[in-house]
Amino acid sequence: MSDEPGLRPAESATAEQERHSLPLDRFTAFSDGVFAIAITLLVLEISVPHGAVRVLPALREQWTEFLGYYISFAFIGGIWITHAGVTRFLKRGDAAAYALNLLLLLFVGLMPFTTDLMVTHLTGPDVKISVLLYGVNVLLGSLMLSVLIVYLAREPALLLNSIAESTLRRVSRQRWTAIGMNVLALVVALVAPQVAVGLYLVVTTLLLIIPLLGLRRHRRQPSAG
Repeated sequence: MSDEPGLRPAESATAEQERHSLPLDRFTAFSDGVFAIAITLLVLEISVPHGAVRVLPALREQWTEFLGYYISFAFIGGIWITHAGVTRFLKRGDAAAYALNLLLLLFVGLMPFTTDLMVTHLTGPDVKISVLLYGVNVLLGSLMLSVLIVYLAREPALLLNSIAESTLRRVSRQRWTAIGMNVLALVVALVAPQVAVGLYLVVTTLLLIIPLLGLRRHRRQPSAG
């Protein structure tokens, strides 16, 4: 029997889902704000040469800062594009989706700190631990996005249709190559941290390019209407 008079079981289940749902606009707006702030903080870590110094030589000396900026920009940008692609398949959120999203944003918000830590110690005695901590940050952020996508794909009540479910499952599978490379980079960081930074460069670039290619393929597909 339905818990509410006058409602059939299916209608009662839908009403129950509606009561426990959370607004999608708050989900996306807060996420976009964190992504934007994190990327802005990255560029603020790059110092401007002051005084009577030659600009180009001074900028060359800051190559580690620019490298760290690009790696983290590519990482956050790739996460943001994938996140935007995922949320367009949602019609509502729930408490678990909000919680998983907050954990993702926890690691995105930490990126300016771990980036600065890595580039500051890239040529110093603590290069191994700083590169390792940065890689852990990237790995955990990537894993949390994948966990969020897997959860959403298993909750059809939150999705627009069955096409959305199959698409999210495909996106989740596509991400495991880059995540596996990130795990490899962490292992390499224990013995050759500078090489690991090169792998981070490849991994974060992949995390940026893969969702862009997905958007391009989607645009080429004929509309179902």
